[in-house]
Amino acid sequence: MLVLINFLVGGMVGLERTILPLIAERDFGLESYAAAISFIATFGITKALINLFAGSISEYWGRKKILVWGWVCGLPIPIILIYAQDWSWILFANVLLGINQAFAWSMTVVMKVDLVHERRRGLAIGLNEFAGYFGLALTAYLTAQIADEQGLRPYPFYLGFALAAAGLIISMLTRDTQPGASPKSNSKAAVFPLKRVFKMTTVTVPELSSASVSGLVTNLKDGMFWGLLPIFLTGQGLEIGQVGIVVAVYPIFWSVVQLVSGPASDKLGRKWIIASGMLVQGLGIAGFIFLNSYEAYIFAAIITGVGTAMVYPTLLALVSDHSDQNWRASALGVYRFWRDLGYAVGALGAGILADVVGIRHTMLVAAMLTVIAAIDIIFRVRKS
Repeated sequence: MLVLINFLVGGMVGLERTILPLIAERDFGLESYAAAISFIATFGITKALINLFAGSISEYWGRKKILVWGWVCGLPIPIILIYAQDWSWILFANVLLGINQAFAWSMTVVMKVDLVHERRRGLAIGLNEFAGYFGLALTAYLTAQIADEQGLRPYPFYLGFALAAAGLIISMLTRDTQPGASPKSNSKAAVFPLKRVFKMTTVTVPELSSASVSGLVTNLKDGMFWGLLPIFLTGQGLEIGQVGIVVAVYPIFWSVVQLVSGPASDKLGRKWIIASGMLVQGLGIAGFIFLNSYEAYIFAAIITGVGTAMVYPTLLALVSDHSDQNWRASALGVYRFWRDLGYAVGALGAGILADVVGIRHTMLVAAMLTVIAAIDIIFRVRKS
C-alpha cells in the first residue's frame, strides 16, 4: 500500500513537471527565467520547512495522521492550476504541493524504514523512490501528450483529481507503523529534541552532514531541470511532445534504476555508490550542454536519471544507518529539509544565473557542484 501511495504522491509533482514552465511563459507572459520558475522555489522552501518538522511531529502524533493530512492539502491543487487567473495562484498551489509532498512522501519513507530490518533499508527505500519517480515520470509524459493535443490547460490537470482522491482513500485505509503506535504502548521516552537532531544531521555527524550536502546538490540540479529544461528544449526546436519524452525519460530511469541501486547499497555499501552517482549526474548534465540533437538529449536524460537513482535511495539509507530508531524520523526530516531546500536554491539560483549568463552556463555550474559533492562524500563518509 505504501508503494502505491508514493506512486500517487510522485504523480502530483508530475502534473507540473513538463507544462508549468511553458504555462509561465505562454499564459502569464513571464519572460524572466527567475520569475518563470519562482513556483519551484515556493514549492522547495515549503517542502523543506515542512520536512524539517514532519518527522519530529510523527514521533508524537503517529505516521498515519501526517500522511492523511498530506493528501488533504493535495486535493485543491488541480482546481487551482486549472482556474489560476494570475501567477500568485500558481505560487499558492505550490505551497500546497510542498505540504502534500513533505507530509505524504516523508511518511512513506519513514513508514517503510519502520517496517524493515536495517539490512533491507536500501531495498525498501529503493522501492519507495522507484514508485514515486515512476509516478512522476508517467504523469509528466501523459500531461505533455495531452497538452500537445488539447492545449496547456485545463485537460492535463484533470489527472490530478484522480491522483489526489486515490491517495487520500488508500492512506486512510493503511495502518500506522510507528514503533509503539499500538494502543497498549505509551513509549515516547527517548525521542530526541529536534534542535539536537538538526545539529547532528547538519554538522556534527560527518556521514549525516555529507549526506545533506549531496542531497541538496542533487535537488538543486533537479530544481534547475524542472524549471529550465522544458524552456531550453523548446528553444532548441523540440515540439512539446518531444520535450515531454525527454523530461519523462530522466525520472523514468531515476525511478527504475533505484530498484537496483537501493538493494545494491545493502550489499556493497553506501559510500561509493553515492560518490559515483554524483559524478554520473554531472556527466549527464554535461550531455545537455555539449550535445545538440533530440536523440542526444534523450541519452543525456538517461545518464542523469541513472546518476540520480544511484544516490537517492542510498542517501536515505545512509541517514537511516547513522541514526537511532528513537530519533531516526527526525534525522530523515532534517536530511530531507536540506535536500529539498535544493529545489529552492536550484530554482532561484539557476533562474537568476540563467538571466545573466544563459541556460548552458547555468547547467555547467550545476555539473561542477555535483563533482564537489562527490569529493565531499569520498573524504567525509567512512566505509558504509
